[in-house]
Amino acid sequence: MAHHFARGLLVFPALSVSGCAAFSPDSGMNAVSELTSQTIKKDVAFVRSAEGAETVNATVRGLLSRTLSADAAVQIALLNNKGLQAAYNELALAETDLVEQSLPPNPVFSVLRISGNGASEIERQVVGDILALATLPFRTDIARDHFRQAQLRAALTTLRLAADVRRAHVRAITANEMVLLLTDAKSTAESTAQLAVKLGETGSINKLDQAREQVFYAETTADLATARQTATSAREKLARLMGLWDDGLDFRLPNALPPLPRRPQALPSIEADAVAHRIDLQITRLELTALAKSLNLTEATRFVTLLDLAGISRRTKDPEGAPFRERGFDVQFQIPIFDGGEVRVRQAAETYNLAFNRLTERAVNVRSDARDAYRTYRSTYDIATHYQREILPLRKIITEEMQLRFSSMQVDIFALLTEARQHLASMRGAIDARQNFFLAQSDLQTAVNGGGTPAPGGDNSTTIAAAAPADGGH
Repeated sequence: MAHHFARGLLVFPALSVSGCAAFSPDSGMNAVSELTSQTIKKDVAFVRSAEGAETVNATVRGLLSRTLSADAAVQIALLNNKGLQAAYNELALAETDLVEQSLPPNPVFSVLRISGNGASEIERQVVGDILALATLPFRTDIARDHFRQAQLRAALTTLRLAADVRRAHVRAITANEMVLLLTDAKSTAESTAQLAVKLGETGSINKLDQAREQVFYAETTADLATARQTATSAREKLARLMGLWDDGLDFRLPNALPPLPRRPQALPSIEADAVAHRIDLQITRLELTALAKSLNLTEATRFVTLLDLAGISRRTKDPEGAPFRERGFDVQFQIPIFDGGEVRVRQAAETYNLAFNRLTERAVNVRSDARDAYRTYRSTYDIATHYQREILPLRKIITEEMQLRFSSMQVDIFALLTEARQHLASMRGAIDARQNFFLAQSDLQTAVNGGGTPAPGGDNSTTIAAAAPADGGH
């Protein structure tokens, strides 16, 4: 009977392998691609061959050959950013964990030979972990949940990169706009300062007015230098996010941000949409599900944490008698005298409660973030349109009227230059307002779909090592 049972230890793992998880052709990238295409309508690629790399490079070169729009910049980053490729490598590693957890434990074979005084004894054993085999379906199910979490994390990393690229693109264009504006302002201020010097030499203006014109020129020069440095840094950040090396660093950006939409988005159910679609919430929900399964597994195995069964075949040869063979089995299990599994069960329960409270907190924060992001979006839209419809047109009228009065000698040049300073301030305010709107628009999208800055505590999964040991409990 023991001989047949020992043979069964070999047959059972072989039969179990047929139900094991297998490696997918794309390492789980199908879920990442689906989520990305649904939320930001962009393609992703996990580059693992020279042919795939060449295809990506050709696509990137084609996108860089044209003026770089925000959508093109995002697409380049999703294909070319090596940090994102590293995240996809982590997803592939997570799939190896899934396959490993779904495999039955390997049986252990041992051979023992003892001889002396002409006698010899040969013992063969095959040992199998019965508890690990019994809990294999449960552990495989938990591993699948962990792999699904890894897929969502890869998708979340993708969305975060896309959001960062859009913000960097907006800031780079805005910085260039500011450089152009301040370049023109500096030219005007320089002419004014030179005129003030000449008028001061003739005694037409006093030192106070002369110093005012000179300090305006000096301040504008300093602002222009700062704006150029900001533009250079913004461009470099965009290049980093797109993963550009030497080639492609001379990409062309649009001269200005796109026009404001005719009307803002109306999102009456933004809180419900955020709770339903936020990927970080989906990750936390899956974590809670896996913890619940781990808790049940821990409770089921609390009294038995080691159960090994060995089939034994022993052949003894005695010089004074005929050889004979013995067969039997050996069962090893722990006796829960000191540790009845209560510690592991308590650890699993508290880990589950921790994850539940974290999920509840995250859901509350998601709803609040969505409301705040929409209010900011509407506020920045109203401010930007106010500049476009009210402030800038009025400034244009004032500038034209001042020029007419200067031509008819009703105002002096200093009044005209004072208006030029105020007009410059309004233009800078309008540029900042449009930048704030497009940044708020990007933040609104991430508030609904995920992809913003990781919250304190991060999206890292709560450890469940205490809840479900990977080896079945020993």
